[in-house]
Amino acid sequence: MDKLIERKTYLKQLAMWRETEMIKVVTGVRRCGKSTLFELYIEQLKHSGVTDKQIVFVNLEDEDFAELLDYKKLHEYVKARIQKDKWTYVFVDEIQNCKEYERAISSLYLRKTVDIYITGSNAYMLSGELATKLTARYIEVDMLPLSFAEYGEAVKTTDKRERFHQYMNMGAFPYAARFVDNSLAHSQYLEGIYNTVLVKDVMPREGLNDITLLKSIAGFLAGNVGSPVSAKKIADTLTSNGRPTGSATVDTYLEALTDAYLFYKVNRYDIKGKMHLKTESKYYICDTGLRNMILGTVNKDIGHQIENIVYLELLRRGYTVHIGKSGRGTEVDFVATRDKKTEYYQVSASVLDENTLERELAPLKQVKDNYPKILITLDDFTGDHDGISQVNLIDWLNRA
Repeated sequence: MDKLIERKTYLKQLAMWRETEMIKVVTGVRRCGKSTLFELYIEQLKHSGVTDKQIVFVNLEDEDFAELLDYKKLHEYVKARIQKDKWTYVFVDEIQNCKEYERAISSLYLRKTVDIYITGSNAYMLSGELATKLTARYIEVDMLPLSFAEYGEAVKTTDKRERFHQYMNMGAFPYAARFVDNSLAHSQYLEGIYNTVLVKDVMPREGLNDITLLKSIAGFLAGNVGSPVSAKKIADTLTSNGRPTGSATVDTYLEALTDAYLFYKVNRYDIKGKMHLKTESKYYICDTGLRNMILGTVNKDIGHQIENIVYLELLRRGYTVHIGKSGRGTEVDFVATRDKKTEYYQVSASVLDENTLERELAPLKQVKDNYPKILITLDDFTGDHDGISQVNLIDWLNRA
């Protein structure tokens, strides 16, 4: 078996909540590594003295567990394996496959020595009964494909720039890393992920029945990563292309695509007025390799691709992220907040041209508070511009 890539950030989060009265819910797009995270964590438990009998693992995508898609049988299966006077660690993978699973989980939760961990590939599962029955009793661990630092453990490419371009163009799904030298196999693997997400995690949503329309909307989002987007703009584009579509319909599909963790919606924030804005949002995709597969391109639109990469990395580091309105007609790419502290980020492929540098610095200069302001580029130059730090993207990604 290949060496598993240690997902330290996520393992640390699970360990932090071990044996607490909280259900640990790991969410994220399919194939981002949720099942492997459980494998790694179970190994940690065993090294700490936990026995095999104390661990109950169920994968609801495995035919061996097909009968447990009935919540009553799932409950009975786990209940029969609970250890007396010891902690029992319960892991259920792809929980959304079990209809009314929240009944089983909420019942198991009542048992004081049962430590529950579940994964799911659709945020919609947290918007229903589980959230209602277990308000404030679960924590969500949002998982993404590999970070650039983790990607370095998965591939043999030693040159950091070459490795970064692989990362940007081919993406960071853990299993896909083994296909970096086989573009056909890599593309087929990503296409399989994409189609599975659409069929299993998006289309089952009530009211969705048009896979062609879904792919058109997903393709539009992929082609407009980092650009202002609205349901009306998408509906108008589809209508003008001979596919009459209403904004309300597009809205439903957009929500389903974000609930499946395929895309992330980022809203605007007025920095001066300190208020959220309802104007056009931006969307970023969960993986730039997946974007390139959808669009059939590589090395195109590098500015928006690296913007996408920075956004995902900020999420990994625990930030809440918005687009920042800094002045009339100007915006900061990202306003990132964590632990009640704010940082401002501007992202550009290169600012070696003086006019480009001034254009990228202008929104940051308009922000009058004293929080850190960072310009991220692929240029080798790093330094300070009147209090604004310029950093190299690859070096920034490699920081812990």
